[in-house]
Amino acid sequence: MFVQILGSAAGGGFPQWNCNCVNCAGFRSGTLRAQARTQSSIAISDDGVNWVLCNASPDIRAQLQGFAPMQPGRALRDTGISAIILMDSQIDHTTGLLSLREGCPHQVWCTDMVHEDLSTGFPLFTMLTHWNGGLTWNRIELDRSFIIPACPNLRFTPLPLRSAAPPYSPHRFDPHPGDNIGLIVEDLNTGGKLFYAPGLGKVDAPLLDIMASSDCLLVDGTMWDDDEMQRRGVGTRTGREMGHLAQNGPGGMLEVLEQLPQPRKVLIHINNTNPILDEDSPERAELVRRDVEVAYDGMSIVL
Repeated sequence: MFVQILGSAAGGGFPQWNCNCVNCAGFRSGTLRAQARTQSSIAISDDGVNWVLCNASPDIRAQLQGFAPMQPGRALRDTGISAIILMDSQIDHTTGLLSLREGCPHQVWCTDMVHEDLSTGFPLFTMLTHWNGGLTWNRIELDRSFIIPACPNLRFTPLPLRSAAPPYSPHRFDPHPGDNIGLIVEDLNTGGKLFYAPGLGKVDAPLLDIMASSDCLLVDGTMWDDDEMQRRGVGTRTGREMGHLAQNGPGGMLEVLEQLPQPRKVLIHINNTNPILDEDSPERAELVRRDVEVAYDGMSIVL
């Protein structure tokens, strides 16, 4: 299984266009040692030729341009994207579908809840029908694994995760299973197993067992502290209120990962306020000490 990190930041990317927090301002002035990052998205393949795009970020055009297999050049119009999986219906993970309109129709896998949001409050499915038929919906059932024909050696198993629906969702204040999912991706040839969850608000015992049985964890790295955005003066909501488990503190992501000695551990979906972006920060040094990696745009993983 080939896993390519197309984008590793949370919404707004890094540096965020309108933000002058310590991280963003430090990066622009050259006083912060860090890498620029686009908004979170990955691609997965079983052969390195046909790719499943997991989320379509607003930065999708630059991400595809930066990864050569996405333009194999086999025909006058061509792409390496064979299918798209949407983990949720958030703007950060779906707006890129508009930029992919020239390549419609696209095969899109998502849950009932995500399809509802993208047919009502943010009606991408309806809008894109005007481009060669638009998006073909393939239903993700929460209790069933599925195979995508373009990558027949990969088995995808969805896991409902606790999270908030977007502001435009008809059930914004009434969470439903399927608003946000994680994925177990298994390579049926190599046996390699990836656990992917860029939005993860809580880890219970069954989920911990699933994570322990994986070879690589690509998990929520949004915030270091739950009240990070409040303390940095750029927001009012906590990480938990937004459906993200902070790394630091009792019950935080680092405490969870400490219980899992076997898998490779990689944080993704990193907010611009998170001090781990600063490669010289004590928080980054703590990750190194714990053998936890920070995803970056262009990172490749093979399982």
